[in-house]
Amino acid sequence: MMKRFGIDIDGTVTCPTSILPYINKAFNRSLSLQHVTEYDLTKALPDISPTAFSEWFLQAEPAIYSSSPVVEHADKILREWKTEHELFFISARSEKHLDLTAEWFKQKNIDYDHIELIGSHDKVTAVKKYKVDIFFEDKHDNAVMIHEQCGIPVILFDTPYNQETIPNGVIRVNNWLEARNWVNNWLSNKE
Repeated sequence: MMKRFGIDIDGTVTCPTSILPYINKAFNRSLSLQHVTEYDLTKALPDISPTAFSEWFLQAEPAIYSSSPVVEHADKILREWKTEHELFFISARSEKHLDLTAEWFKQKNIDYDHIELIGSHDKVTAVKKYKVDIFFEDKHDNAVMIHEQCGIPVILFDTPYNQETIPNGVIRVNNWLEARNWVNNWLSNKE
């Protein structure tokens, strides 16, 4: 039974540490993922103004997106799923990064049915528009909002920055292998 998978990109398909080497170099830090306990990265840089960080990030985005490594097992599992399901990548990235994003997927040999760059973290409209059956996310409030407003399961990849309580229907996993196991069980119960 074919399903449409909605999948975030940054911190979900890409390694959640992808941005840290860039932050460490630009701001002379030695942050690790364990230092990032909130999604808002400026909280880990209290002496840097949010405006200064935002200006830096806008300049650094293309380099970060182009060089982000795939998180372990994601590419293999996505290739498996692509043979039976539709993969719709829905990201908060700006639409101006569509070509760069498509090129990254090509370089990583990850096929997709659609890439939607919405330029904000509110993915509910896109999830509804594309009639997604399940979503994969790393941002806590996105995961909860998508589940509650769309009534679909959301796989939340565990990180130090998404430790808030989750409702039933948001499933916390440690990695893509656990995500695949949960999805396989979910699919077999749907048949």
